[in-house]
Amino acid sequence: MNYKSLNPILYTKNLDQTIQFYTEKLGFTCVEKNKALNWALLRSGTIEIMFSHPVESIAFETAQFTGSLYFNIDAVDNLWESLKDNVKICYEIETFEWEMREFAIYDNNGYVLQYKTKNCFRTY
Repeated sequence: MNYKSLNPILYTKNLDQTIQFYTEKLGFTCVEKNKALNWALLRSGTIEIMFSHPVESIAFETAQFTGSLYFNIDAVDNLWESLKDNVKICYEIETFEWEMREFAIYDNNGYVLQYKTKNCFRTY
């Protein structure tokens, strides 16, 4: 068995605000939106994230995901410069001792989005 992709579905109370945040601030495209299902598919390159209203059986007040979404991008400094004054910061851009340059923000729902430079892991 080979895994081919991962497509997270994250809950949001306001689908339109989430679509706006991801398209305007992060450069995603809304590929599909289903108003009846309160669901949307957003894409940037090969990355796809789905958002939906929570199912009725789940009590949802705020982001419940206990991890983060970790994006590998080419121009981390450029993205940092475009976002740093317009979003809630989790931690500022930094180059870590293992040669990874990254930062993290919160999206409009409170999910943590981490961004790192591509191919910056040191080989040991």
